[in-house]
Amino acid sequence: MGLEANIRHVTPYVPGEQPRQKVIKLNTNENPYPPAPGAMEMLHQMDPEKLRMYPDPEIKMLTECLASRYQVRPEQVFVGVGSDDVLAMSFLTFFNSGKPVLFPDITYSFYKVWAELYRVPYTCPSLDGTMHIRAEDYCGENGGIILANPNAPTGLYESLDVIEKILKENPGVVVIVDEAYIDFAGKPSAVSLVDRYENLLVTQTFSKSRSMAGVRIGFAIGNERLIRWLLDVKYSFNSYTLSALAILCGTKAVEDETYFQKTTSQIIATRERTKRRMAALGFEFPDSSANFLFARHPKYDGEVLFQALRQRQIYVRHWNQSKIREYLRITIGTEEEMETLYEALEEILKS
Repeated sequence: MGLEANIRHVTPYVPGEQPRQKVIKLNTNENPYPPAPGAMEMLHQMDPEKLRMYPDPEIKMLTECLASRYQVRPEQVFVGVGSDDVLAMSFLTFFNSGKPVLFPDITYSFYKVWAELYRVPYTCPSLDGTMHIRAEDYCGENGGIILANPNAPTGLYESLDVIEKILKENPGVVVIVDEAYIDFAGKPSAVSLVDRYENLLVTQTFSKSRSMAGVRIGFAIGNERLIRWLLDVKYSFNSYTLSALAILCGTKAVEDETYFQKTTSQIIATRERTKRRMAALGFEFPDSSANFLFARHPKYDGEVLFQALRQRQIYVRHWNQSKIREYLRITIGTEEEMETLYEALEEILKS
């Protein structure tokens, strides 16, 4: 037997392309606006002594700041290196029954990667004809559930009534609600349910609404026992997960609620204008509650549109998967970037 016989092989997650040249980058759902001013100031005011020493393994400063912001106890907050780290840790901690974990067939593709990496069986119920989940598909025997809300790449939000139905039907397993895009929804977060359902874990990120994808901060809020179990697994891997700089910048970002509300409102307003402009061009899309649109044109091939935009230095996201290959996921950028997109699409459609 060769070496390869004992190697764990996984089909990896493929992130959006990160071009090196100057382009209009609407393919990875990054925030087009800078982080909060206080977070930027920390980059220049960082005490060198804090860089010389290991960071706080309990991430107490940021944990307490998040607890205050979301009106929960610090013992209900877990912080990790981006929500991908938090979610990977959650798969490892909570999905161990041997029964299949449930998540939709069209959703964040990293869920399959983690399931395969940790050898967790999974089943993917289909979305309905409107790209929403069917709550009844998540009410049978299973080993856990994870739902992105708003979903990616569709951008659709499921009401808390739907989430509660699933929680009530699954008291013996952990239900994770991945809210990477919730701040753009203008609708209630499942965080409001954590004190009523001990099996609920809600994850969020600083990468989207807080403009800090490059810093890598994510967090989970849930029952104290769930958080304790997550911490036990974290400390078995690496106590010092978040850098001292990330802790300070993250805390400053959370403290600046005025800036946070201003930039998220700007993106929401641009998104709504984008819906009108894209509809006028003949595009069809679900009614997004995220910082992107998932759009198709009934008369044009998705791959052709993707490549035509790319030739014009406009990057959007396209998947060559049977159910969604006609769709483009288009991040909401600045007003100027979106105007350039409209002009490019008008030119492409005419030609």
